[in-house]
Amino acid sequence: MTLIKSISGFRGTIGGQAGDNLTPIDAVLFAAAYGTWLKNQTSDQTIRVVIGRDARISGPMVSNLVANTLIGLGIHVIDLGLSTTPTVEIAVPLEKAQGGIILTASHNPKQWNALKLLNHRGEFLSAQAGAEVLALSEAGIFDFASVDDLGTHTHDDSYLNKHIDSILALPLVNRSAIAAANFKVVVDAVNSSGGIFVPALLNALGVTQITKLYCEPTGNFPHNPEPLPEHLGDLSNEIKSKQADLGITVDPDVDRLAMVCEDGSMFGEEYTLVAVADYVLSKTPGATVSNLSSTRALRDVTEEWHKQSYAAAAVGEVNVVEKMKAIHAIIGGEGNGGIIYPESHYGRDALVGIALFLSHLAEKKCKVSELRDQYPAYTISKNKIELTPNVDVDDILTNMARAYANEEVDTTDGVKIYIGKEWVHLRKSNTEPIIRIYSESKNAEAADALAKRIITEIQSIIK
Repeated sequence: MTLIKSISGFRGTIGGQAGDNLTPIDAVLFAAAYGTWLKNQTSDQTIRVVIGRDARISGPMVSNLVANTLIGLGIHVIDLGLSTTPTVEIAVPLEKAQGGIILTASHNPKQWNALKLLNHRGEFLSAQAGAEVLALSEAGIFDFASVDDLGTHTHDDSYLNKHIDSILALPLVNRSAIAAANFKVVVDAVNSSGGIFVPALLNALGVTQITKLYCEPTGNFPHNPEPLPEHLGDLSNEIKSKQADLGITVDPDVDRLAMVCEDGSMFGEEYTLVAVADYVLSKTPGATVSNLSSTRALRDVTEEWHKQSYAAAAVGEVNVVEKMKAIHAIIGGEGNGGIIYPESHYGRDALVGIALFLSHLAEKKCKVSELRDQYPAYTISKNKIELTPNVDVDDILTNMARAYANEEVDTTDGVKIYIGKEWVHLRKSNTEPIIRIYSESKNAEAADALAKRIITEIQSIIK
């Protein structure tokens, strides 16, 4: 059982001892810290917070605890109920709220839950703001409201339609082409809120042939909820059985998107962003951003195909958004299937990704597998090297950067080394003595070989 407190929020497993897991006491503590931080940030007499949750079994319990804690602080709560992360993100500015909380542990198994914290723009807190909330939770000193100053609790179930309407209004979403394509789609929503939101969006886009797989929002995930190939066997089989054109899968809070081809093969969640960015760039030229551990294919498509600029950001959605704003990127995201399209909002949004991907596919008039084959083929290998506690990890990274000084080296987040069309990204863990080693090359064998070579070089530095 685990409780993780960080600048990006609070997550843990349900049950057990307070302080060791995400118990009711911990949920109240963290909600109180966030509410207190909000009150410290503004002179507004009326403070409003939007909350929403995925379909986890613990969701109603945690939601009630969080809502009533905020009410106890004199904060007015707008409760979207069963929702998605991007839906809460767009609701915050629309409601002119000072913040938002999404109750979801994203791709973690059902025993996990979390409080993800948003600012008044509906974006995740900065590192500094997160540290301030964390410090307040550690101090545990809160000033609750008197009886005449308690907040209110309002339920609002209108945001499913508001979110979809905002997507349909995006100029690049080609609803007529999608409807004309008459796609046959299978949706795996891992029995969470995507089971409501994804079919509703597809219907609004004119898709009428939808097979729902695991779309009952019970919170009983039928398989590991992370949308990776090894977890999508049932979806692959259902696509082939139904002779569908494609499969769509999302994680429990609907901010990650992966596609499966008509033959049951994986489009690859790394390539969700690549395909969507290709479509967006073809209509509206501009810069793109992904994090340092994402596939090089986005850089190739941006620079070589569309003659635009690409930039890499440190790992983490907050860092990607910061870089996108700095260079005015028109599309960005992460290789885990996270699409960030500023024309909609600055947050990973699988629903926006679905609409743009289907627009692209409909205009291309090709099979999903044929679309995938159009893009540069790369494979990422993920490894790590375990070290003894006395090893100076920073010194190792410095030495590796120096050893490859004649190559393109990025030290924004660890050390990333570009070697021709290959790359390797070295990042140290903040919690244990290891270096994570991500490498990418033209195939799995070459990516693994690059990783092994780097590991050998690191071992020689240690000796």
